[in-house]
Amino acid sequence: MLKGKKLCTEPEWCKGCGYCAEFCPKKVLIIRQEKVVVENPDDCICCGLCEQRCPDYAIWVEEA
Repeated sequence: MLKGKKLCTEPEWCKGCGYCAEFCPKKVLIIRQEKVVVENPDDCICCGLCEQRCPDYAIWVEEA
């Protein structure tokens, strides 16, 4: 993960569409039991593609 930023999720809002995982260039995210899971947080480059693609606002990048 980039210094000063972190990837945040709200699984209760997630419908499990998988768009975030599909667009993640580093394969940080997976869908498990129809919810987003941050599988490899140390690989995250905080590009924000997951946040842009999530129709449920269940994932975002914020300042740490």
